[in-house]
Amino acid sequence: MAIQIGAKPDSGFDDPIGMLTDCHRRIEQFLNILCVVAERAAGRALTGEESAAVQASLQYFRTGGQRHNADEEQSLFPRLRASGTQEPDQIDGLEGDHQDANRLHGDIEMLYDKWIGAGPLGLKDQDDLLAGTQHLKRLYTEHIRLEEQVVFPRAARLLNKESIAAIGEEFRARRV
Repeated sequence: MAIQIGAKPDSGFDDPIGMLTDCHRRIEQFLNILCVVAERAAGRALTGEESAAVQASLQYFRTGGQRHNADEEQSLFPRLRASGTQEPDQIDGLEGDHQDANRLHGDIEMLYDKWIGAGPLGLKDQDDLLAGTQHLKRLYTEHIRLEEQVVFPRAARLLNKESIAAIGEEFRARRV
């Protein structure tokens, strides 16, 4: 990913909530690529630049996106559940979003692989890709809003320094 002069540096393992928020910005950036290419390149073969951008985006979701889900589901959400102050249905819904997003990513990746490998998609596949990327964008928009406006601030208030440090170490272990 390109470095932007003057941009806030990414958070480190000592700020796992910040790391999750930073990851949301990357999710939005890579998702935007998938959406824009699906919209603008419909009906033609992808350029080399479009293909490379799509492949980088798909790779991000296969690795970084899955690690982000694990960070939330294995480190953050269990601690919030244990605190007894987070709405259980809210966390269940966020985990359900992860499952829905994984299914959509699978469908989108299959269609993009077909497009990259065989040339322009047929009308049905093109419509399915556009619908899938738009659905994924709506899902992420609401998911990220809920986490950043409700869940993450609550976690920052409720979890003690030791819990935050343990979460950061778990994040680090997933990246070794």
